[in-house]
Amino acid sequence: MAFDGIVTKVITSELQELSGARIDKIFQPSKNNVIIGLYNKGKNYALNICIDPSNYRIHLTTHSKPNPKNALNFCMVLRKHLIGLHIKNIITLNLERVVIIELEGFDDIDDLLEKKLVVELMGKHCNIILLDDENKIIDSIKHIYNNESNEYTRTIIPHQKYSFPVSSKYNFLDIHEFSEFKEKLYDNSSELNSNNLAKHISDLFTGISKQYINNLINFLNISNITDDNLEKLYDYLRQVIFNADTSKLYFETLYNEDIPKDYYLLVNNHNIKDDETSNFHLNFYLDDFYYQKETSFEFKNYRNTVLKLILNTLKKYNQRLLNINNKLESCENMDKYKLYGELITANLYKIKNENIEKIQLENYYDNNNLITIPLDKKYTPAINAKRFFKKYNKLKNTLEIVSEQKKETLEELDYLESIVYELENSSNLNDVIQIYEEISENVIFKENVQKNSNNKNKNKNIKKSVLTKNKFTAFNPIKYIVDGYTLLIGRNNQENDYLTLKYAKKTDIWFHTKDIHGSHGILLTNSSLEPLSNTELLKKCAEIVASHSKARNSSNVPVDICPVKYVKKPSKAKPGMVIYTNQITLYVTPK
Repeated sequence: MAFDGIVTKVITSELQELSGARIDKIFQPSKNNVIIGLYNKGKNYALNICIDPSNYRIHLTTHSKPNPKNALNFCMVLRKHLIGLHIKNIITLNLERVVIIELEGFDDIDDLLEKKLVVELMGKHCNIILLDDENKIIDSIKHIYNNESNEYTRTIIPHQKYSFPVSSKYNFLDIHEFSEFKEKLYDNSSELNSNNLAKHISDLFTGISKQYINNLINFLNISNITDDNLEKLYDYLRQVIFNADTSKLYFETLYNEDIPKDYYLLVNNHNIKDDETSNFHLNFYLDDFYYQKETSFEFKNYRNTVLKLILNTLKKYNQRLLNINNKLESCENMDKYKLYGELITANLYKIKNENIEKIQLENYYDNNNLITIPLDKKYTPAINAKRFFKKYNKLKNTLEIVSEQKKETLEELDYLESIVYELENSSNLNDVIQIYEEISENVIFKENVQKNSNNKNKNKNIKKSVLTKNKFTAFNPIKYIVDGYTLLIGRNNQENDYLTLKYAKKTDIWFHTKDIHGSHGILLTNSSLEPLSNTELLKKCAEIVASHSKARNSSNVPVDICPVKYVKKPSKAKPGMVIYTNQITLYVTPK
């Protein structure tokens, strides 16, 4: 459901517990987000105010966010006016999506100060507005000028008198009987049915979202419009709205696979544990919900951005490979030009020195059979011979250079495909950031990385493990216990390198799918050679390693196994690329 007037009322009733709290910190992580640090009764709280059009809300938070090096202007204004003030009250008007935080304190000469922070949570019209004691605007996060065509648009600029938003909808709190509710429903709709009921109620009453009514209709099993069903819906809606004492309400989560997709309020018939956060359990529920939602969105968005960058580079290298193959195809005839030149040179003594289009000569490489050689009529046969040799030498040099280019291009394509595999298997933002850090150091991505400099700056906000030569450096491979032995699986190319070449001992056992992109696996042997002769143990480990490869959905997957001492990294090789010897190969089905 949207953060509608009902949710606003319920969350605000919890936040009233913060009356008396002192404001001691204010941050603005982004243009649409303000976090206010509070101290109340020996505890610290963080009030999160977000006016993003798609995720607008207000609640307490326990999730920290990175801050810009230089505070934004509105943040500086809030710090100037609000630091040191105490919260007098936090209220909302009826079911409007407007939260008013009343503040008071004393100035340097002990005169009483009163200010208000108004939070308007109305989709694209969201705003945070700071008022003085006369309700004049000191400043706002958005400056807005009047637009008479929209009921929510008012002039919001400094020094103007603040006016609350008005609505032509009915106030549900003024409805005291089901008959009034029913009358308003039918007076404003000639064709009321189960398909348009939610939209009609949302259009008719302030602060009630269409999504919430749809969720209640499903929860109450209302399949058609009858007086009994409408009364059931009305009674439940009243029970939720008039029980803003949040110990009597709870949020139900709707999931899309394992990701929270939506939530809605229900009457609480469960016993909530009385712990230190019980007074704010709905606040912290919303905090976790939106954190997971935003983290999931940010992860997918960032992964798609990096994937697009890689696919663009992959497309460029595939085109390069096509051009190389075309050049190699043209080199296939180079020996023919050498033959033409040799035959003409060998027979110059009997060829007339005149310009002709073609000539027939005996091919002493083919039992003196006649061969027709095309000539350029602009030149004599002798000059044509020189041109044939020149063309042969040019194609010979081209073949040598292009063959090396093809080898390098195939290596780059192989590396790019391994990066695509890593991205497909990444599970969180930090995984994607490590992949981005890896490719940003690669010259083949230099141009595209510069175009995506915003993503690079974003990475600096997230702390990552640093892989060094120290074996005890913290890193995060996937860990399995197999028959009492530890099997470690790298999550990306850099971690594969560190795991195999720095962390593992020479006596540990290395696993990798043969000629298939996948993760490195290291079986820690504690300097014992026994695991290498344990075929059943090796097979179990190989099955796990195969499941962390591109062939995880295949059967009969070849997995190469050898002691780590036989695994080497060639000079200037790409991350994750190694060569190895003395391997055995097991064919397994991924676990």
